[in-house]
Amino acid sequence: MNDPGAARPPARPSATATSPADPPAPHVSTTPAAASGVDLIDSRYAWLRLMISLALMTISGCGMYAVVVVLPAVQAEFGVARSAASLPYTMTMIGFGIGGIVMGRLSDRFGVTVPLMIGAVVLSLGFVAAGYAGSLWTYTLAQGLMIGLLGASATFGPLVTDTSFWFLRRRGIAVAICASGNYLAGAVWPPIIQHFVETVGWRQTYVGIGVFCLLTMLPLSLLMRRPVPKTTAAPSGATASAVAAAIESRTRPLGMSPGALQWLLAVAGVACCVAMSMPQVHIVAYCGDLGYGAARGAEMLAVMLGFGVVSRLISGVICDRIGGLRTLLLGSVLQGVALLLFLPFDSLVSLYVISALFGLFQGGIIPAYAIIVREHFSPAEAGARVGVVLTATLLGMALGGWMSGVIFDFTGSYDAAFVNGIAWNLLNVTIAVMLLRRSGWRPGSFGRRAVA
Repeated sequence: MNDPGAARPPARPSATATSPADPPAPHVSTTPAAASGVDLIDSRYAWLRLMISLALMTISGCGMYAVVVVLPAVQAEFGVARSAASLPYTMTMIGFGIGGIVMGRLSDRFGVTVPLMIGAVVLSLGFVAAGYAGSLWTYTLAQGLMIGLLGASATFGPLVTDTSFWFLRRRGIAVAICASGNYLAGAVWPPIIQHFVETVGWRQTYVGIGVFCLLTMLPLSLLMRRPVPKTTAAPSGATASAVAAAIESRTRPLGMSPGALQWLLAVAGVACCVAMSMPQVHIVAYCGDLGYGAARGAEMLAVMLGFGVVSRLISGVICDRIGGLRTLLLGSVLQGVALLLFLPFDSLVSLYVISALFGLFQGGIIPAYAIIVREHFSPAEAGARVGVVLTATLLGMALGGWMSGVIFDFTGSYDAAFVNGIAWNLLNVTIAVMLLRRSGWRPGSFGRRAVA
């Protein structure tokens, strides 16, 4: 305590600094910035860490898209209907969603490196196990339990949440860049997987992916060992009334209980992703049915998700300017427009164009949910609440992928499946408008954040 080199503690406030009527100030950490890591927020290290997160999410994203690309081959080999062949994707998304909550809690307790290393090992083993599956059910279990639940889930919610702690001024674009790894994987992996499926078969392709994931993800995971910065509960110099308003906004976000807002965001997440899953999951099979071939469908999926990367980056910039709720509404409305375009147009060129538009319109929706959570909930709850909302979006992808296959089997075409997606998208838009109105938004003030 008497060491002259030690950091000097803050001066004790005088007895007259506050009155008994003032609300008690929240606890603010007095840990030096260098020790707490606050000085690293928005730093070069933060951007380097973001690039590592992007690489991890891109590599592990093969777990979500490999099952889509090999769907026709798996259906043909096991001799099952389209709905049954869609079940592995559904189980992967369910496992991915539930695993996101589990891995998020592990990350909150032990740091992000622990779930990342678990995910790298189990994801690799899952691909090898799926490659040697003797039936559709064992293939489905490998996809759902190993690739989804305990594998790829470690690199989505935990990395998005981790990124949000390392940025303040550019949090929107940083989260968008991190989340774009999921779409970058969709742009990179499908053509590669399709090439190897056509040359060596889907089973050998799966085994090769498993080996690649192990050799790349484990070293990258070890670079993420630094703990997140210990930020303070309130900015220095904040007045008592400002602190009280901030506390109120966290305990009653948008004038409702945190649980109610959480459930509304979860329902919106399910609805938007039921709509989103229709083109993403079935575009390869859809092109095959139209006579264009699975390879053209894989290319369209790559185009769709490649433009999704662009969309996420643009939406991140927009989100920093207008907030998460407005970005969610904008993306949801545009996603509905793109879905409508699939109904009247099915030529090869038009499908390429619409795939690009679909990716460009809806890519920023998922990151917007993470930003909404950070804007309206306590940072101490970020990991769990982001995990729940992202899990809801993944469950929506799972439900929509399976539902579209059932509708196809029942009607013999995908037209009704597109209409079903449009209806679910309207539910998401309705919830977004309702939440925006509760935040004080009125038509004509779309480009301005509501004042808290």
